[in-house]
Amino acid sequence: MSVAHAFTATNGEAYEIHMGRWSKRLAEVFLDFAGVAEGEQVLDLGCGTGSLTFALAQRVEKQTIVGVDLSEAYVEHARSLTDNPQIQFRVGDATAIPVPDDSVDRVLSLLLLSFVEDTQGALTEMKRIARPGSTIAAAIWDTMGGHVTNRIFWDAAAVFDPHANELRKTNYTRPMTQPGELAGAWQQAGLENVEEGMLAVRMNFESFDDFWLPNLGKQGPIADYVDSLEPEAFDKLRGHLREAYLGGYDDGPRSFAGVAWCVKGTMPKA
Repeated sequence: MSVAHAFTATNGEAYEIHMGRWSKRLAEVFLDFAGVAEGEQVLDLGCGTGSLTFALAQRVEKQTIVGVDLSEAYVEHARSLTDNPQIQFRVGDATAIPVPDDSVDRVLSLLLLSFVEDTQGALTEMKRIARPGSTIAAAIWDTMGGHVTNRIFWDAAAVFDPHANELRKTNYTRPMTQPGELAGAWQQAGLENVEEGMLAVRMNFESFDDFWLPNLGKQGPIADYVDSLEPEAFDKLRGHLREAYLGGYDDGPRSFAGVAWCVKGTMPKA
């Protein structure tokens, strides 16, 4: 899968610390929006380490869930967390999903499409595998206006580093992250009953270290940037971020909002 704004995905445990803890929270409200029914065949596209897949399994007992992700490391990590025979994890490309035509009752994708270069190709594949009348739904962080921790990082880095300013522009203009983009793509693809909304969770941290250390895990664009810095720039960034995190208070717990755009639509019936 070619990707826009590539996401380094090599270590499942590091991803859990970096993003998995938040995707678990987002998975619950996403499922409230997207729905799930007993006995369905469900595909989780871009399953990562399994946050949405496991949330699905907790809600409905008699269903088959297939999680697909391009990262072999993430898939292996997800497999290590369950022995549930109803769950399958597969390595696969969003633009070449490894399941047959018309075989899935619900296709769900959480925090993936902003990293797929050919988003229309991915949506075409989601339609290919979906049965008539089935639901296709997705959610993506609102990187420009609603993902507070993301803005804290890139705004702080851009203060002193022109390269970080360019990366900030890239980050804030990811595909499918602006108002109406997801709904427009769903409508253009010919899906019916298209509904777009917003999902909100809280991102809670115990301290600045809890906020900072996940950036050292070498998973995703932020960690890639941090890993590229020379010691002086590294220390400067950490100092700017610490001041932004503290916000005039002593170090300690903080809670930030995380908002995602979401969309769902149904496949036309034959």
